[in-house]
Amino acid sequence: MTALQAEGRRRFGQLLTGIEAYRKHAYTRTAEPAPVLWDEGTTKLRDYRMAEPAGKDPRRPRVLVIPSLVNRFYVLDLEKDASFLRWLDAHGFDPFVVDWDGPGYLERGFTLTDYIAGRLDKALDAVKREPGGPVYLVGYCMGGNLALGLALRRQADIAGLVCLATPWDFHAENAPHAQMMGQIGRQLEPVLQILGELPVDMLQAFFSGLDPFQVLKKFQYFGTLDPDSPAARRFVALEDWLNDGISLAAPVARECLIGWYGENAPQNLSWKIAGQAVDPAGLERRVLNVIPSADRIVPPGSSRALGKRLRLVEEMVPNAGHIGMMVGRHAAPSVWEPVAAWMRAQ
Repeated sequence: MTALQAEGRRRFGQLLTGIEAYRKHAYTRTAEPAPVLWDEGTTKLRDYRMAEPAGKDPRRPRVLVIPSLVNRFYVLDLEKDASFLRWLDAHGFDPFVVDWDGPGYLERGFTLTDYIAGRLDKALDAVKREPGGPVYLVGYCMGGNLALGLALRRQADIAGLVCLATPWDFHAENAPHAQMMGQIGRQLEPVLQILGELPVDMLQAFFSGLDPFQVLKKFQYFGTLDPDSPAARRFVALEDWLNDGISLAAPVARECLIGWYGENAPQNLSWKIAGQAVDPAGLERRVLNVIPSADRIVPPGSSRALGKRLRLVEEMVPNAGHIGMMVGRHAAPSVWEPVAAWMRAQ
């Protein structure tokens, strides 16, 4: 028992050391976000076309990137040397990204239909008005669900869809946990009614609950790093992004927690946008379904279920985690380059 207590104190000390080192770190984000091409309410469409117009191929594919509603878009533009969006621009694409913000006065009563059939429809219209080649949709995490809903509505306007770590069967690998999330959603109804939104702090607690020991491990690890090392800088950049989340409008929170997690609505084809069931089988465009093998946030089985319902799908399984697939050291060769090659091949 004494040895166990000593080990517990040692690990707790490592945790505190890591947290204190994070709080004192001098890193500040320096990457400036791209200019706004279109906006409505708290939603912006940012234009990451940074290549010089002279000599630029006018047929460059246009890429509309859709992130999750609960996280800031800039994980896709974390730093200049860790930016999927800037990389796309440098490798022959015209990238645009949806910059969600927390619900304002207009968005407080929004459902997912309002976001997909409203805001994303208009964002796609804005991309279509710009000169260029075929348009691809790329959705990351929950953004993949939003992108799928948009793709089904606008098939004639797109050339293909890329789903990055997109959940579909929410009961695939841990049904009891998902059903518990649904019950929590129901118990939060008084909060949703009073505030009109699900606060970001509560969302953080939900995601931490997916892997409760990960928080301990990551700060213990950070405490062992040289504060001036690139690894420490990247850790702080990511942790700052994670702590800069977005609240969810109350109706969206109900759809996601109760509908998606509790009732498994996407897999059961009971999730509807503008009155129409979101059925992947109805998509007649090619899809690349990217399923990171070490994903702890979206279990691979959840994403794989989406591929089983798609008609024209290719599956890619990089050896990466949910966030590492987009910002890790091997993100470019293992994910970015194959995604770009797939879009070019279409």
